[in-house]
Amino acid sequence: MTSGTVTALKQALKVKGLEYPRDYKILVIAGGSSANLTALQAGQIAATTVAIPLNYLAEELGFNVIGRLVDAVPDYEQTALATKRSWAEKNRPLMIRFMKGMDLANRWLFENKEAAVDFLTQEMQLKPNHARKGWEYYTQNRIWSPDGDLNLEGMKYNIRIYAEQSGIKGSPPNAGKFIDQSYLYEALKELNRK
Repeated sequence: MTSGTVTALKQALKVKGLEYPRDYKILVIAGGSSANLTALQAGQIAATTVAIPLNYLAEELGFNVIGRLVDAVPDYEQTALATKRSWAEKNRPLMIRFMKGMDLANRWLFENKEAAVDFLTQEMQLKPNHARKGWEYYTQNRIWSPDGDLNLEGMKYNIRIYAEQSGIKGSPPNAGKFIDQSYLYEALKELNRK
């Protein structure tokens, strides 16, 4: 119930005037968007979130798009890498190598459209046209950062929502308490990107 997608869904519905649990129920289905779409097809649920590019399959199956999370919650950081600060600092060289790998992988995705589409088609078992449309959406809208960085405004938003959901009184914690981009910046420097 506190996953990134559920949190964003609840916030998007709140923006539209719907309150949980007063106005709707949430059924958590293990397996992500594929499992959600299967449950929708089976009539087990009335609506669901479906990640891009599976949304294109849902549309082909005749389901209606009733909204997009990004339209109601534009600054939401869906993906972030997390580890214990003490472990990361103790293993700083490994963290920097890992962040270099993230940068190289993200750059490869951005710079090699057809190979990336082929990879996504096979890895996610997608139709090629769905993988292509998904790649175009994620790269054009910068859902994936080309260098593996995160959306700081999105992280601030996430922390505020988490504080509200957790019942934390007062101002939400400062994002700097949770974010350390020094590993990424050092990796980018070693790769001559910054």
